[in-house]
Amino acid sequence: MKIDTSLYLVTSRYGESESVFLQKIEEACKNGVTLVQLREKELTTSAYYSLAQKVKNVTDYYQIPLIIDDRVDICLAVDASGVHIGDDELPTEVTRQLIGDKILGVSAKNVSQAQEAQMSGADYLGIGAMFSTTTKKDAQTTSFETLQQITQEISIPVVAIGGITEERITNFNHINIQGIAVVSEIMKASNIGEKVGQMRAKFTQLEGK
Repeated sequence: MKIDTSLYLVTSRYGESESVFLQKIEEACKNGVTLVQLREKELTTSAYYSLAQKVKNVTDYYQIPLIIDDRVDICLAVDASGVHIGDDELPTEVTRQLIGDKILGVSAKNVSQAQEAQMSGADYLGIGAMFSTTTKKDAQTTSFETLQQITQEISIPVVAIGGITEERITNFNHINIQGIAVVSEIMKASNIGEKVGQMRAKFTQLEGK
């Protein structure tokens, strides 16, 4: 399965209304993000389902795959393109059985976790946090050396995540990643369309990715 992971938006709401949240996602989709992950930790299942349907209407319009964070049930209920799981979710192989041929992303922090996820059916890996981040305050950082090792050992796409800003993209020069996942740098941008365009341009200029 060919997935364009180059600029991967992971959503977060910062106290704004649902309409503003959806508008932000639309601006990002319109201007060049290649994947959208809906991440909601606090919503009830009913509210999550309702929001996921609305987000999917936006991503479908722009023909961008929608990934649901953690929740296989929500993914299946709204017929999203896939699901992303961490190490405290269902096992990778069980998730693969449940979602069939949908996209399966898995978080990993080291080479052994990455290898296991690939063998168990992951389509891509999310590696990080590469920098300290306010989005996940308890996230342990992953070294660039480890990231480099993972890209050398793994054949599926590797996406770096965690504290990635426009200025930090050049840190990934000569590392063979296939994408960057971004939360606040896009969701909090004063001009989302401009920010997305600039980040995508910077990522495509990296050497050796």
